[in-house]
Amino acid sequence: MENEPPTPVFTPSQLNTLARDMLESTFGSVWIEGELGNISRPASGHFYFTLKDARAQIRCAMFKPKSSWLRFAPREGLRVLGRGRLTLYEARGEYQLVLDHMEEAGEGALRRAFDELKARLAAEGLFDADRKRPLPAYPSRIGVITSPSGAAIRDVLSVLARRFPLVEVDVLPVQVQGAAAAPQIAAMLQRASASGRYDVLMLTRGGGSLEDLWSFNEEVVARAVASSVTPVICAVGHETDFCLAEFAADQRAPTPSVAAELLVPQRDDLARHVAMLSRRLHGGQMQRLRDAMQRTDRAALKLHGLRPQAYVQMLCRRQAEAFRRLEAAWQRRLDHERARLRHANAVLRARHPQRRVQRLRARLIALANRPQAAIARRLAHDAMQLRGLARSLEAISPLATVARGYAILRHPDGRVVRRRADANAGDRLHARVGDGDLLLRVEPPTSVDPP
Repeated sequence: MENEPPTPVFTPSQLNTLARDMLESTFGSVWIEGELGNISRPASGHFYFTLKDARAQIRCAMFKPKSSWLRFAPREGLRVLGRGRLTLYEARGEYQLVLDHMEEAGEGALRRAFDELKARLAAEGLFDADRKRPLPAYPSRIGVITSPSGAAIRDVLSVLARRFPLVEVDVLPVQVQGAAAAPQIAAMLQRASASGRYDVLMLTRGGGSLEDLWSFNEEVVARAVASSVTPVICAVGHETDFCLAEFAADQRAPTPSVAAELLVPQRDDLARHVAMLSRRLHGGQMQRLRDAMQRTDRAALKLHGLRPQAYVQMLCRRQAEAFRRLEAAWQRRLDHERARLRHANAVLRARHPQRRVQRLRARLIALANRPQAAIARRLAHDAMQLRGLARSLEAISPLATVARGYAILRHPDGRVVRRRADANAGDRLHARVGDGDLLLRVEPPTSVDPP
């Protein structure tokens, strides 16, 4: 026993220093996950807390400036994921973990990844409002991309069948949760859009946690929605849930049922709209018919007021007056020439120029014949025009219709009888037939009269 080496004796500081060196050399950078507790943030800006699980806890520290870089507000009970190194605080001999990085664990990390991807895609213009297209008012075929066994598809089919049974619905089955869901959804969107079969596509699923809905936050799905040629409406989860596919879609709906209501009209509303259009069409047709009848009545009154025979007589009077004026003008010209001839004859008789007398006599004979020929030609031309006008007037004259066996009934004051209600029993009427007028009296109807 006398040869054994003496047992070393350490002071507390020496032992703590040795323990610290052993911890730091044995453990490098470690990751730890747990719940925050005993949070303390003194004026120095350092951050002190404990990380615990169901059976144990460890004291932790996060010194400034690392503590000021946190992207979340630490609170009691929040589950976090941290990275740091093990050490020992020599002054107290306390084992602790000094963190240089800390983030929210689980859903918190997903939320941060969601925000980062959303900001990047928004910067690319993937969510711009001017890229959104209107949904068709009356789609004939809808493609619904969802799980065929979920509650969402049952709600969608029920709403579509109730509101607009005429629409055709194709269920395009995909996984909506798990690692394989996002590639399946993106591939189905691309195939459905390229097929050209659908007027609109619906991307939907029921509610769940952020992790359950994460497939609809994948970048490949958001880009597939944005690049679809066919308009896309997206309804994922509950009303408070938002995903990147909804931001990229042409329209977002809070729930699958609401998405179905937005896609198709209510059949009762559609029936009322069709009835209103029918009434407007019928009213427009009746108004056009009334306008046509009024134009016909005005034309008939105008034609009756013109009285074709009186118009022909007026034209004849005008032509006769023109002939008289023309004949008078030619007569004045002839008298003037005769006076000149008599004067010339007197002069010639005084001078006895026989040859000049013969020329003047021949000229006088020619001038005497010209007015009659011109008048005859003018009369023939005007007579031909008059006959053409008479034929045109006769073609539109009511008398031509009368000559074919019809009759025009008028009251003594000139009012025309157009309907049976325009004449009463005992009225005396004038009937214009093809060769003259008849005086008639209206008899009361008998039992054998047609209705």
